[in-house]
Amino acid sequence: MSEGTVMTATVQTTDTVRTEIRGGVGVITLDRVTALNALTTEMVEAIDAALAEWEDTGLRAVLLDSASPKAFCAGGDIRAVQENSLAGDPESSERFFSTEYRLNARIGEYSVPFVSLIDGICMGGGMGLSVHGAFRVVSGNATLSMPETGIGFFPDVGASYFLSRLPGALGVYLGLTGARMSAADALYTGLATHFIDDAAIALVPAALADHPHRPVDETLRALGSPSPVGESTLAEHRGQIDWCFSADTLAEIDARLAAAAGDWAATTRDALSRLSPQSLQLTVELLAWGRQRTLRECLAAELHLTRDVIRTPDFIEGIRAALVDKDRNPTWGASRFGGLDPDGLPRWQH
Repeated sequence: MSEGTVMTATVQTTDTVRTEIRGGVGVITLDRVTALNALTTEMVEAIDAALAEWEDTGLRAVLLDSASPKAFCAGGDIRAVQENSLAGDPESSERFFSTEYRLNARIGEYSVPFVSLIDGICMGGGMGLSVHGAFRVVSGNATLSMPETGIGFFPDVGASYFLSRLPGALGVYLGLTGARMSAADALYTGLATHFIDDAAIALVPAALADHPHRPVDETLRALGSPSPVGESTLAEHRGQIDWCFSADTLAEIDARLAAAAGDWAATTRDALSRLSPQSLQLTVELLAWGRQRTLRECLAAELHLTRDVIRTPDFIEGIRAALVDKDRNPTWGASRFGGLDPDGLPRWQH
């Protein structure tokens, strides 16, 4: 195949996921636009099936993008998980999480470069679709976060692997607070690998297809800009983040925030006080445990945790406050989490 040749072949289309091959590049497009591409079990299965079908077929790369002008992926359809819990149907939730985590592992181990175009909101499950791949491209519209402690859950989709490996205490800070990252922040942490401005990011699929002999990284750098507009907030507060969030316990993190000077520490401490105590405790221990585990070990531990956490009062209440009644005023209970054993299995207090 010569430069400039573009071969296009449709592989599979569903109502919410479109897949095709363009010039030796597999393209997967999330198309649940009205729900900001919140992932359903069927969507995850469709993506996983495409990747399985394309494995060892000679593709040069796989690209994941979105048809939404607002979001890459706003996360998993977690309200459906809460409804399953209330209906006494844990099997449906188990299917969702086990399928999602299997897909996360496949992306992390995929045999050709996996490229994600993050142009808009990328939260929770959207992070799991992107950060495990080789290339994570952000535009100026990108907003990334793991906000699970605010809904009585915990950072999953392999977060115990990727957050625990961020420099200093950045992963603990991001996992506990759910703080939103700009493009500059994502590049600073290494969660993003390239910045391409809003106008040019849509050109990536054609550029990859049109230059089959050029390395993927070179194509992305050719389209990219030196840096996003604006500075990284994480970089600005890095010293305080590392000091406060390197503490071993929540109580010590709170004490260090209380002792720190300035608005950032006060605002951060106040934000933590509004989050699920159980989720915060679980997150601290899970990230510490995950630092020396493989991605598959982390995903297996997270799957065990989901089975219990989705049945806890804090999870039911968190989803009610955030997504059902939308009063943003959850009433949290006392933590029932009793720690992780050496295998990552949770202990619960009754």
